[in-house]
Amino acid sequence: MNIVFDGERAPDDGVLDKMKQAAQAALLYENVHNEDIEISLTFADEDEIREINRDYREKDQVTDVLSFPQFEKPEDIPEKGYCLLGDVVICTKRAQEQADEFGHSTERELVYLFTHSIFHLLGHDHMEEDEKAVMRRGEETVLEEIGVMR
Repeated sequence: MNIVFDGERAPDDGVLDKMKQAAQAALLYENVHNEDIEISLTFADEDEIREINRDYREKDQVTDVLSFPQFEKPEDIPEKGYCLLGDVVICTKRAQEQADEFGHSTERELVYLFTHSIFHLLGHDHMEEDEKAVMRRGEETVLEEIGVMR
């Protein structure tokens, strides 16, 4: 498993390591065992994420994270061979603001947002309450497994 990221605004190596652990744990949680998965991760400022959100989702507003999956559900992911799972864009400033709002570290918020996005890349959504409960259960399981608690 490989995470390709924009090094310009990347957090420290400890956070990136936790993100990689989270991605691996989420893949195992969803029974995805392909070891040649790649995820693109970009850290954006407010203007950049707003532009991406506007262009791809028709929502002209800043958001904390965007996920662009390559597959609709885990069953569609190839079992072997190189596979780009999708792209994740995180707004660093928004993550900092949310960390302050929720009373935890920016590092924890960044790892949470990335974990949240991995579940989106694996076909989960939170539009309906039952979907949201399933997704949240997966996120909490992964975060607990890698030692990132509230």
